[in-house]
Formats: sequence, structure tokens, C-alpha cells
Amino acid sequence: MTETGPPATPDAPLVRRVWRAAASVVMWLGVAAAAWLLWPTNLGGCTTLTIVSGESMEPTYQTGDLVVTRCGQPAVGDVVLYEPVDQGGGRIIHRLVGGDGESGWQVQGDNNTWVDPFVPTDAEVLGIARLHVPRLGMVATILATPFVWGSLLVIALAVLVWPRGEDDEEPAEDGASDEASDEASVDPEAAADREPAADPAYPAAPAGADPALATAGRLP
Repeated sequence: MTETGPPATPDAPLVRRVWRAAASVVMWLGVAAAAWLLWPTNLGGCTTLTIVSGESMEPTYQTGDLVVTRCGQPAVGDVVLYEPVDQGGGRIIHRLVGGDGESGWQVQGDNNTWVDPFVPTDAEVLGIARLHVPRLGMVATILATPFVWGSLLVIALAVLVWPRGEDDEEPAEDGASDEASDEASVDPEAAADREPAADPAYPAAPAGADPALATAGRLP
């Protein structure tokens, strides 16, 4: 009898399920962290992705640069993104050079010799510059769209709930394995040497019989 390998441990499917659940938790934590860090203000978040246009902030920022701003308490010296109430949704990213958040900030572009005509309060400041990535404006525009964010969430949900294959089948019982091993251990040479049993319906032909009739197993 040939030796068989050790049977699979019964806890293997449970371990795989635990690892799958842990991977799903990690994935959703990553999605939540990305949403918290990058969720745009136009969807109720705290982050704004701004593409610089113009020369007023050179050499700090160039046209086409991406600036990520986050909500917070601004102070003099911060680069902020603000939206004047009387500009119909227009946004400006400049540096605070004086004032305060209650009576209004004095704002100026790094490349300008004059102060902005607007005096925004804290309520008009959308965020403080936290990250600057040169020449990444177009990619940021795509990522900031609600359609892209919704698509990413749908994909993440589909990955989580997509049906998976059943766990590997349990190994066969020891008895079945032993029977298969016994069959596999039969010596083929010994099997070939065995003589077939005589057929009782046709007795053996005597010596000297016609070879043709002897082959058929019939006597004249």
C-alpha cells in the first residue's frame, strides 16, 4: 500500500475566510480615508482641488499646477482659496498679508504689487493650501468630478459583494483513500500472469482437435 499525504487541516477554510474579511475591512478603511482626505467641498467635504490659472502667484505657483486646500483656521502668511460673495462663484488663490477673519483679510498675489480689492472673511475662505503638485491640473479636474467619485465607490462595493467560489472541497475519507491506494498498488506483472477462469459453458477441447473448432471451443 502506498503512503498517502497528511489530510488537510479542517481549519484551512476558516483561515481563508478570516483573511478575506480582513482584506475587505482594510479596503473599506482605505476608501474611507480617501473620502475623508479628498472629498471635495462641492460634495460637502473639506478638500478643494484648485488648478492655478494666471501669473499672479508666480513663482510659487504656475499655470496648470494643482493646489490642494483643506478647511482650517487661516492666519497671516497662509495661501488661501477664497470665494468673494459678489463674484458669482469665482475663486481666487492668494496669500493673506493682513487683517483678520472677522473684519476681513487683506489678500495679495505673490507676483502682484497691489492688494486684492476684496476683503474676504473666514466664511468666504474655502481652505488653506496644504499640497502643491506642479502640472497636474487636468488629472485633478477629472478626479474632482462627482461622476468619478461615484464610479470609484460603485467599483469598491462591487469588489466587496462579488460572489466568490466555494471553499475547496474537503479531502476524501480515509477509507476511500486507502481503497484507491490499494488499487494503485497492484503489481501489473502479477496481474498479467494470472490465468483467466474457464468458461463452464464451453469445455476445453481435447488434444488433436481441429484448430479451428478448438478455437471456437466446440467439438465435432
